[in-house]
Amino acid sequence: MRAKNNGPRISTERETVLAMIGLYYRRKNDVDAVLEQEDMTNYAMKRLDFCQFGEDKPTCRVCPVHCYQKTYRLKMKKIMRYAGPRMLIYHPLISWKHFVREWQFKHRKEHADK
Repeated sequence: MRAKNNGPRISTERETVLAMIGLYYRRKNDVDAVLEQEDMTNYAMKRLDFCQFGEDKPTCRVCPVHCYQKTYRLKMKKIMRYAGPRMLIYHPLISWKHFVREWQFKHRKEHADK
């Protein structure tokens, strides 16, 4: 079995995903939404715990591997589309770090191709 990821990169990614999920579900107060949020959070954290890239993990948008099951992937896509723009308002530092990491990964990949 693969070792659990606990490094700083994965911790930052956890913080970002938790913030996005929190933004998406913050105005939904029914029991189903609470259970869905809990399920989505647990699933996302489990996927990050055992990410094959570990500390070299790119952001989800540029990741070459889709590690979520289809139903969770579609739900997370919906969450990220909703929360992404709002992250700039509610979590500007997390949002900026996420943008920089994505840019660095794309930039590093472009230089590796040359």
